[in-house]
Parts: sequence; C-alpha cells; structure tokens
Amino acid sequence: PATEALAEHLKPAAVTIVEQPELPADLRPFDAVVVYVHRNLDAAVEAASMAYAQGGGRLVLVHHTISSGKRKNREWFPFLGVTLAMGDVSQGGYKWIEDVDWELVNLAPDNPVTSRGVEWPARVEYRGAARPAATVKHSEVYLNHQLTGERTVLLGLKFRDPATGTLYEQDTAGWYRRAGKGWVVYFMAGHSVAEFHNPVCARILVNAITGELR
Repeated sequence: PATEALAEHLKPAAVTIVEQPELPADLRPFDAVVVYVHRNLDAAVEAASMAYAQGGGRLVLVHHTISSGKRKNREWFPFLGVTLAMGDVSQGGYKWIEDVDWELVNLAPDNPVTSRGVEWPARVEYRGAARPAATVKHSEVYLNHQLTGERTVLLGLKFRDPATGTLYEQDTAGWYRRAGKGWVVYFMAGHSVAEFHNPVCARILVNAITGELR
C-alpha cells in the first residue's frame, strides 16, 4: 500500500511495483529504483541494487531500508557508508521507536530536492537556528544512524523521547551520495501509508526520484 501511494504521486510516469522475488534481472532500463523493504533484504536484491547505482542508476531508499534487519547483509551498510552501532542509545547505539511524532527538518533549503514544490508548514529551533520543518505523526524514528564518507545532507530529525525526555537533533533523516556512476538517496520517513500522503514527504520523494541531484 505504501508504494502504491507513492506511485500515485509519480503519475503520469510508468511505475512497476514488485516483491523481492520478482525483481527484474536487469534494472538498467529504469530511470530510478525505489527500495522499500521491511525486515530481510534478499542478497540478490542487495547485489542488484548496488550494481544498478554503481552503473549509473538512481537508487532511492526509504525508511526501513536502513534498519537493524539489514545488519546481516554483508555489503549493504559499507556500500551506503552507514553504521548502526550496538549498545545503549545514550552511548550512541542504534535504536528505533514506534508510534511517535517527530520533526522532519530542512537542512538544505536551497537544494531542489527539499525546495521544488515543497511547502514547509512550520519552523522549529534546530541546533540553535530556526529551520523549516514538518511533523511526521504516528511514525517510527531511527536514532543514531552513523554516517561516514561524503554525502549531501538534506534533512534532520528532531525528536524528544517521551519515555526519557531526551532531545535528539540528528542530521540523518535524508541525504544523497555518489555511488560509482550513479546516486544513492535515503529518506527516513515512510513508516506508514499516511506518510506517503503527507504533502511534504510526498513532494520530497518525488523530487528525489525525478528531480535534479547536484
């Protein structure tokens, strides 16, 4: 249902939605490939996705495509320049929290991905500065993504843990980077179908899939 909602926003472009076992053997004909995989990422899909980006494709990863279930994939996180550390969240360990609200914060207001056709409804204080933002409701937040290597950071997350009162402000909610001849884009929001109908989230994803990366 989530990918069907995204496909509606991409019309009139032709969109093919497949489960992992039905992934086409050759991804080169596609202008972009969006990966939205909960739990296990099949090794064949992992390899095909990496090859597609390195060969010049645009690989767009949404929400749980970077999550603890992918730790077992040997090449995935090194390819992305991402680490999900073990241990307590207060010491930098990765943690996910469901059914919470968090703020999606625009850290690149001059970038076409975060600006073209995007109407940000609010501004929030983020690391001492007022930034455009939108609330992602009844969602899932991922804390302590550790990023290495060059990339263009687009979006941050601002979240106060209701259980501990701890405030998190992390520049990890959206980014893109070069991969061989192509690109990899990541967007943390997308836990529920409702997030694909959120006008800010939907427009940013459309921009990431069809717009200019620089």
